[in-house]
This record gives sequence, C-alpha cells and structure tokens, in this order.
Amino acid sequence: MIGNIEDRSVLFGKYIVENKATVRACAKKFLISKSTVYKDVSERLRKINPSLYAQVKEVLDVNKQERHIRGGIATRIKYKGT
Repeated sequence: MIGNIEDRSVLFGKYIVENKATVRACAKKFLISKSTVYKDVSERLRKINPSLYAQVKEVLDVNKQERHIRGGIATRIKYKGT
C-alpha cells in the first residue's frame, strides 16, 4: 500500500488529472483495486484537497460521458476484429 491515505489520495488525484486517466487505468498503474482508487479520489480527496478534487471530478465526469462510446468500440473490436 502506498504511504498514508492522505498522500495516496493526492497521488491518485494528480495522476488522474495529469493523464486524464480513468479510475481503472489509475488502479492498474498503482496495482490497487478500483474501489480503493474511487473512494480515495471521490470521498477522501474532497476533504483533503478540494481544488484537486474539483479537477479530478471534471476528468471523471468526461470519462463517464464517454464510457458508452469506449464500450461500443471494445465490443466492435471483440466481434469484428478491427
């Protein structure tokens, strides 16, 4: 596990903002569960660093809006191979 909870939350938040990453990508990068990343950036980060939380929320909102598109592309690749 990476340091204490506050440091970990800020680290995840910075990674998501800098790379415009999804929660899943952040979890894969740091070898930690998606639920832990989500809880850190959505609940804990709000109390620790509100300005970083606002930036993370913007990125996650965009990812949520694009989620159905990425899912459709993945399904297309799976069945058509292209």
